[in-house]
Amino acid sequence: MFRHKGNSRTFKHNFRLAVFLSFIAGLVNICGVLALGILTTNVTGHFAYLAEGVVKQNNVALVYSLFYIVFFLLGAFISSLLTEYFINRSYNAPHRASMLVELCLLLILGIYGDILIGKGFSRPLLACIMLFTMGLQNSLVSKVSDSAVRTTHLTGLFTDLGIELSQLFFRIEKDQRRKLLRNIGLKGGIIVFFFSGCMIGGFLYSILKFKILLIAAGTLIIALIYDNIRLFIAGYEENLMQ
Repeated sequence: MFRHKGNSRTFKHNFRLAVFLSFIAGLVNICGVLALGILTTNVTGHFAYLAEGVVKQNNVALVYSLFYIVFFLLGAFISSLLTEYFINRSYNAPHRASMLVELCLLLILGIYGDILIGKGFSRPLLACIMLFTMGLQNSLVSKVSDSAVRTTHLTGLFTDLGIELSQLFFRIEKDQRRKLLRNIGLKGGIIVFFFSGCMIGGFLYSILKFKILLIAAGTLIIALIYDNIRLFIAGYEENLMQ
């Protein structure tokens, strides 16, 4: 799911990746909206707020929006930097460093988020940390899947889905149709699990508050364990065949 690259990567690898990490993004998304009133999984809306701050000469809104954008970018940069660093050193799991950083941040936010807000901690700063976390995840997922999977925002996904759905109305080769249906299924899976994360987080927020991010952290742990189990089984089967 995380380790396969290039020709060894299949639809199943991408679908599993999408299921786990889009669900996490959905949880983070709804937590940011309900707890902070701030978008925390993408920066598209923040560019509109940035422009509004410039036009209305609202320096506070301008600075906040700029920080949100920069922290998402910084997360993507750090994730790619860590992954490339370990790839260049032939580390067998170069994705793990970024995932561990994301996991630690989700655990910290899940455990201490409500406490920090209760003590008057800056909500925009908490949003920056969440945006940094989603920048990490989006960069990692994009790099691992060769840009086939994006989990933190749906705008481009719906655009691609609309294009692919339109192609079903035309006669195409059987192999091309199969590939097209798989692409549609992958995007549908991302949408369903992102929305599921939002819905589950939304229903549980009144009880758990920021602790819904512990569910996101738990999901990430499960994804790592699952990937390691699959790798162990594949290695064991390969040894049996030799």
